Amino acid sequence: MSCFLLVAGVSESKAASPVIEPEHSRNLRNLETAPMLFEYHRQTTGNERQYFTYPRRDTTFRKNFMNTEGNALLYFDNLRGPGILGNGLDSAGNTIPRVAIAASIVGGIDYRGGESLGDQVWTGRDYRYEKKSIGDTIWPGIDGGLYLRGFVDSVDFVLDARIYSEGHSSKSPKSFDGEFLEIQREENNSGVEYTSYARYRTHFAFNYDWLRLDFGRDVMHWGPGYYNNLTLNQFALPYNMMSLDLMIGPLRVMSFYGDLRIYGSMSDKNKEFTRNLFGHRYELAVGNATFGISELTVLYDNMKPWLFVPTAPLFMEKGNYSESSNNGSISFDFNYRLFNMVRLYTEFFLDDMESPISLIKNDNIEAKWAWMAGLQAGHDFYYKGHKIEAGTIFEYARVEPYVYSHFDKNTAQIAHLGFPLGNQGGPNSRTIDWNVFARLDGHIFASVRQTWFWKGTDYGSAVNDTTPKSNHMKLPKHYLKGAKLQYTITPALSYEGQRFAFLGELSFVDDKRAYIRAGFKW
Repeated sequence: MSCFLLVAGVSESKAASPVIEPEHSRNLRNLETAPMLFEYHRQTTGNERQYFTYPRRDTTFRKNFMNTEGNALLYFDNLRGPGILGNGLDSAGNTIPRVAIAASIVGGIDYRGGESLGDQVWTGRDYRYEKKSIGDTIWPGIDGGLYLRGFVDSVDFVLDARIYSEGHSSKSPKSFDGEFLEIQREENNSGVEYTSYARYRTHFAFNYDWLRLDFGRDVMHWGPGYYNNLTLNQFALPYNMMSLDLMIGPLRVMSFYGDLRIYGSMSDKNKEFTRNLFGHRYELAVGNATFGISELTVLYDNMKPWLFVPTAPLFMEKGNYSESSNNGSISFDFNYRLFNMVRLYTEFFLDDMESPISLIKNDNIEAKWAWMAGLQAGHDFYYKGHKIEAGTIFEYARVEPYVYSHFDKNTAQIAHLGFPLGNQGGPNSRTIDWNVFARLDGHIFASVRQTWFWKGTDYGSAVNDTTPKSNHMKLPKHYLKGAKLQYTITPALSYEGQRFAFLGELSFVDDKRAYIRAGFKW
């Protein structure tokens, strides 16, 4: 470890990107560890208005571009030219280029092992399985590709595209990140057997004063929570998207479209059956308080582009289409910052209800709702010239049975590739997360996360468990019936350099696993 740190050097690691992105926890890991965690830390300890809609524009991207990306493998801007150090001024005395582009090669090598990576035995219902104790080990996991970023006039862009190749100890390897996995069998490769796949995320955006139109592939994260947001969560699987971000004084309005997949990415069924997502988020930031409303509509084989209009209320438009072809939800969240050290926040998510009385009774599937509450505390210290960013997050989430589900399986579920778009515990679950973290001089990161998780086992616990179309069929629901506590503690340690990074995570108790990675950006 000490040898690695010596090679990596001590210079600051700041990767330029036109957007502040959600975490890349499964793949496309770059040099930064938990960048969104420290984005939330910054909002907790800062003085500016707080907004919780991601990905969103990074307003420092162009201003800092020459300093952060000037030593990229390939670099050009209209002030300095390719690799030529000039005075950094144009004829008008401007210090920010009109055109700039940087390209780097990125990659790394991973070791992943654990019980949760092992073979799975399907029990007959979609996305419901029991895990064998055999587990799996991914070694070596090698990835490499291109990291491109830049801007031209009012357009900015970023692309991270990589090819992956993995060796698995399991005879029936499963995709670690939930997306497609291609297995190269021995009989087809002269004795060589491995798995391979490709992944990318990108943004290509047009900016005009208070308006930004963004085309990309990423994950939306809406709301003040870090782990357990209920509407759109950063730990969902990525999808192709288009978003319109409007800033009008203290009001932020985002209209969003997502191209979802029902079946596995390479399934021919995706040609015949489509699932499309539209969403609006409205945020009002006043002083230390932020009020948010998020609404979603998922359409099944019933594309309606009009829903992208940010002033079209989705919960009203829902009544204009057939009930079986769309699935809507609405949520309300609130965040308040105290003394620039603590954030208190909550979110209430409503998937469906017959009446307010049904929510109070809460005894059958007419009440499909979820609730999350959390606290984040943080402070920055300085000791002998070193900066220490320290903090903690505590979150509680309750998701009732049948949330994110629909009348018929594989139709308008609020899900992508079988995984919820919101809270990753899915329907009929309870999650408690507690993380304590710190970072030294922007380079060395350490954290200890504990998770208490309960998941019901009866019907209504999977996104594809169906709900009746008739309101007269009031099936009872049983929150956490059959659930057992799953406890996991995960210490993590990482180093972030200008060219290299190292990360190690170990999990213990009910989900034993290990993740070690060395990465580079050149």
